[in-house]
Amino acid sequence: MEADFATPDLCDDNPDARVLHAQFRSFGRNARFCGQAVTIKCFEDNSLVKAKVNEPGKGKVIVVDGGGSLRRALLGDQLAEKAVLNGWMGIIINGAVRDVEILATLPLGILALGVIPLKTDKRDVGLQGLPIEIGGAEISEGDWIYADASGVVVSPRNLMDL
Repeated sequence: MEADFATPDLCDDNPDARVLHAQFRSFGRNARFCGQAVTIKCFEDNSLVKAKVNEPGKGKVIVVDGGGSLRRALLGDQLAEKAVLNGWMGIIINGAVRDVEILATLPLGILALGVIPLKTDKRDVGLQGLPIEIGGAEISEGDWIYADASGVVVSPRNLMDL
């Protein structure tokens, strides 16, 4: 979904919208993206992220609570390329990514806290589909995510369908 919005305007028009207070950096080619959230909670193990990007994305956004760890990258070029091929609009990582030169070329929104070249161990540990909290905001599966250079807005309803 190519959407024309600005997160400051969404906040002004929707005072009940939540914002993520974490200071994310943009790594994908698409600086603005939106879609319904699919949630994952994992710590230094991207097994669930790998499985999810291989599923049809249908214009949704994967939101990963990696506990803020910058010790292992939860997303790299190979998984991001799979996400593009499967129709995901974006991926938000409360943690680290790697392969940033390639991520910057992909038509995908990618936000993360930082970068590290180390991949994760695959232990098949984590949870999906449950409410998570990132940057002081709760995100539930199916919430609407709006991200641009000014930040990330979360709402239980589609703010573009007014």
